[in-house]
This record gives sequence, C-alpha cells and structure tokens, in this order.
Amino acid sequence: MSDTFLTKLRLVVMNLLEYAVWGAWLISLGAYLGSDALQFSPIQIGSFFATMGIASLFTPALFGIIADKWIPEERLTSLCHIMAGAFMIVAAQQTTYEALYACILLSVCFYMPTLGLTNSVAYTVLGENDLDTVRHFPPIRVFGTIGFIIAMISVDALGFKTGPEQLYVSAGLSFALALYMFTFPATRKPKSAVREQQTLKQRLGLEAFELFKDRQMAIFFLFCMGLGICLQITNGFANDYLTNHFGSDPQYADTFGVRYSGTLISLSQISEAVCILLIPFFLKRYGIKVVMLISFLAWVLRFAFLGLGDPGSGVWLLVLSMLVYGVAFDFFNISGSLYVDKQVEPRLRSSAQGLFLMMTNGFGSFIGSYAAGYVVRYFGYPHSWFVFSGYALVITILFYFLFKNESSNRTAATAH
Repeated sequence: MSDTFLTKLRLVVMNLLEYAVWGAWLISLGAYLGSDALQFSPIQIGSFFATMGIASLFTPALFGIIADKWIPEERLTSLCHIMAGAFMIVAAQQTTYEALYACILLSVCFYMPTLGLTNSVAYTVLGENDLDTVRHFPPIRVFGTIGFIIAMISVDALGFKTGPEQLYVSAGLSFALALYMFTFPATRKPKSAVREQQTLKQRLGLEAFELFKDRQMAIFFLFCMGLGICLQITNGFANDYLTNHFGSDPQYADTFGVRYSGTLISLSQISEAVCILLIPFFLKRYGIKVVMLISFLAWVLRFAFLGLGDPGSGVWLLVLSMLVYGVAFDFFNISGSLYVDKQVEPRLRSSAQGLFLMMTNGFGSFIGSYAAGYVVRYFGYPHSWFVFSGYALVITILFYFLFKNESSNRTAATAH
C-alpha cells in the first residue's frame, strides 16, 4: 500500500470515530429528554442543545490557540476526548435537570474543540504530503458522516434513543478515539519569530481574530453565525417532534417514522455523506458565495418540509426534508471550514478553525437552541417549522446582497 493511501486511511478512521461520538446522542437526546422518564419542557430541551453553543463560544478558539502555540493538535484532541467521555459517563447516571445539564455542558466543553482540531490535523497532514485540501479532504470527511450514521442507527436499533444508554455509547467511542490519536506522530509546530520580538497578541495566539478587520470576512463570519442558528434546531427538536408529538396521536403511533424516528432522520446524514463529495466541484466552479447561497436555500426547504409532512401519508415530505439536509449542512459547514483555511497562514490554522466554530457552533447554536425552545413553546408543532423556514429565507436574501467575497483572492494569495 502506498504512503498516500495509508495517510488517508489514518485520517478516515479519525473522522469516523470523531463523529460517531456525536452521532451516538446528538439526534436521540431530544427524545430522551422529552420522554416519560424525564419529561423536560421544550425550553429545557433547547437548553441542552445550547450547551454546545456555550462551549463553542470560547473552547474552540482557546484550544485552537493552545494547539497552535504549545500542545500538538493530535495530542490535545486525545486529552479532550478523555475528559469528554468521563463527563458523559457521569451524565448517564443523572436524572435531575440541573445535574444532567451540568454534566452534558462539561462534556461538550471538551468535545466541541475537537471538531476544529481534527479538521486542523487533517489539513496539516494533507499539506505535509502535498495533497490539495479542497480535493482530498471532503472524501475523507465523508467517513465522519458515515461514523455519525452508524452510531445513530445503532442507538436507534438497540432501543437506546429514549434512555441514558446512548451516553455510555458516546463515552466508549470517545475513549477509543483518545487512544487512537496517540498513534499519530506529534506535529512539529511551525517556527515563529523570536519570542522577544513577538507582540503580546502574537504570544497569546490572537492573530486569527484579525480576520474580522477585513469587511467581507467579518460579514462572512456574521452569516456563519446566522446559519449556525439553524444547526441545532432539528437536532434538538426533530426527534422529539416525530417520537413524542406524532407518537401521542393514535393514527401515527405505530408508523415507521415514529417507532424508528432515528433511522428516518439518519437519511439526513446519508444525504450529507453524498453531498460532501460534491463540494470540490461546486466550490471550485462557483465559489464560496454561490455555495453558501445554495446552503441557505436548502435550510429554507429543510424546515418547510418538516412542517408540511407527517409520518403517515405525508412521510414523503419528511424524507425530502432529510435528503435536502445534506446540501444545507455540507455546503455551509464543510465549505466554510475549507474557505477559512485558505484565508490564514498554516501557523494560525487551528486558531482560525476555532474561530469558525465559535461563530457557528458557538454564538449561532447558543442563540438558535434557546430561541427554538421559545418558538416551539409559543407556536407549537408544526407551525414552528414555518417560523424557522421564514428566518432562513430572510438571511438568504441578506447574504445575497451583503457578501461580495472581495477578500478571498487577496487573502488566499498570501495564505500558503
């Protein structure tokens, strides 16, 4: 086997485990929180998904700086997963809102930075092997989605979606990845200027924040936050919508979409796996603005189809909602990460990825999770889905007029 194949295989396994950790609970947690065992309110359910936003407000940027400055990113990833898994085990044993919330929050504080760190590991390894990231990263990243799907369907098939067992599964996968990351050779940090000649900003690793000085990059990050608001809405409420809302109606209680809602939702991730492979073509052919606009419009359809469908005669609309998710997520999340990577020097790679996550999974998810809880409580199902769809349409229009992508060519030219 060639060295290139082995390099890619190593990154494939890393991505598969990284997202399997998340897939074990992200989609099914809402069903558990709203089940008869816990009976948490919509606002309480939303607050659990806001923990990822809270964690992403500071931990990806902080850990990205640590990885760029002091601890190799693959070693830091391992340490983070050890801590994330430990807190997830404790979370599985809690039944009160306060205790369970605290444990989930602590776990995701260590997990969320690894999303950016593993991207950074992949970009670094590919760069060291003279492999183009836009061409080679998406086919590797697709195995992260496959890992997410395998974990999610396994939890659904084993009957764990309304119980704490899903959290134990996630913890076990975290520990497996932590051990695996120690098989990576430690990354050599790029040589920096003599310490005495560095500014305080350089010593603290805050240079990536200078991206906000560029008007179009600042607009790009703000709209990343806007799309980030959409990220956790279906994660938090789609399974609760199918399992508990429709499950309480006798005409839908025994339908496939209710009994195996996690498997139905997994079509979203299957679509995601396919759409990742389209990114190199669309990104190089049409550029970041068109790709992002496609993502925005896909979110409009994602929410609208959920509101119009049901697990009975309208199940085809639910299926369409799941299928369009691949475009909605990938054309924003993966393309955005690649775009940001091209705007910075390699020595700031982890910091920049942390900044991207801070805006999307941080501010965006935090606002979206809490706002969604109030929207669902006020409007109820299925009307709340139309509110979310209208929001996505508004930011689509704003992005079209405000983002010009003037900075990409100029900045990218000095990035590598």
